Order: sequence, then structure tokens, then C-alpha cells
Amino acid sequence: MTVRAKSDRIVVKARVSIFEFRSVFIENPRPPNEVAEPQFLCQYPKQEMAVTFNDLGSAAGLKKLDEYLLTRSYISGYQASKDDITVYAALSGAPSSSYVNVSRWYKHIDALLRISGVSEEGCGVTVEGFAPAEAVATPPVADSKATEERAAAVKASGKKKESGKSSVLLDIKPWDDETDMKKLEEAVRSVQMEGLLWGASKLVPVGYGIKKLQIMMTIVDDLVSVDTLIEEHLTVEPINEYVQSCDIVAFNKI
Repeated sequence: MTVRAKSDRIVVKARVSIFEFRSVFIENPRPPNEVAEPQFLCQYPKQEMAVTFNDLGSAAGLKKLDEYLLTRSYISGYQASKDDITVYAALSGAPSSSYVNVSRWYKHIDALLRISGVSEEGCGVTVEGFAPAEAVATPPVADSKATEERAAAVKASGKKKESGKSSVLLDIKPWDDETDMKKLEEAVRSVQMEGLLWGASKLVPVGYGIKKLQIMMTIVDDLVSVDTLIEEHLTVEPINEYVQSCDIVAFNKI
């Protein structure tokens, strides 16, 4: 390395292997007979310090943030962090497009929150008049997923119950030929319970002027027991005033 003095300034020339780098002229604060240490333009970036923003709800506060983001992609560091989330949460909404840098940054952070969330700690940022909320940093993706899974499980459970259905044909006989069959049918259909749906019906002659009621019904197997329906509803008071007996003619799974 050679150092050559020129009047009131020093030119530093350095040779390293086959590469040659020439520094800029450096103002010499020392006397000409003293050698100054060479200064090179390439320097490692310094560790970023915590930053403070004021009144982000005002035009002045947004302008300061816009100027700050002019040469930065994030509030601190080289990837999104909780510092970005703190500032993002402090803003009342998407900034005007006139604040080009803030608008660009806001849209990017908003997209990250929707897609993957932010987990980096950052260097620390203070927004005066705003208390950051930790919960904002990472969206509750896991919670949402768990909620969806629970909903799907409940839905599947409901489908499983409803899938066990049966179609049943009943023969309901009156006491005699003087029984009012219209009232008998009304009494039968008055029995209502979850999982029971009455269907078509008709009167079928038995003999000696007596007719029986044939009626279809659809049941959910897990909710309705046909034996219980007959023993505890169709052949007890007050329906047994009209119904003498009740038999299962056909029982088919749907």
C-alpha cells in the first residue's frame, strides 16, 4: 500500500492481489506530515436501533413514516417482524395512495397476515399513544383450522345419524266396523316426535265391513324405536279408544 500526499489532502491507493481499489479523496484534518488512516466506502450495516413514531393518525405522522420507509421494506431488519405489526395495528386503516411507501408497505404486511402471519421479534418499535397487542402478530390460523375441523366433525356426525333411516309400513286395526276411521287416522298422525315422518295411507278391507288403516312412516333409526312407538303411543290412551292393534307389515332400510 502506498500513501501519497497532495497539498492539503491525501490520496490513498491500495493494491490487493490483481484487484485495485481507489478510495475517494478524504479531507485531511491533520497536518500534511501526518498520515491519515484510509477510509473505504464499503461498510457493514450497523445494528438497527428501536424507532419511535408519533401520531400516525395525522398527516404529519404518516409523512414521517412514509419518509422512513422510502429506503426500507420493513420497519426493522430485512424481513417482516412484530415491529411491522405494531405499526400496522396503530394505523386506523389502509393509508392514502399519496403516501406511496406507506401504502406499499401496508398492503404487503396485510397480505402476509392473511397468508402466513409474522413471527420475527424485530428490534422494538414505539408508537406513542398506542399499546401494541401481541395477539395481532400472528393470525389464529391453528384456531381457525381447529374450529373448521370441529365443525366438519359435527356435520359428519349429523350425517351419520341421518343416514340410518328406515321406511316402515304399519297395519292399524280398529275395534269394530263402527270405529270412525277418519278420527283413528287423525289420532295416529297426532303422534309427533323427532325423527318420525308420517307418509301416505289407505284403508284396506278386512272383512265383515271392517277396514284397517295402512300407513307409511319414515324414521331415523337412532331416534325412533318402532316397538316403543307402538307400545307407548299408538296403543295407549287416548289413541286406544280407536286402535285395537298395530302390526309391522314391512320394515326396509333406506
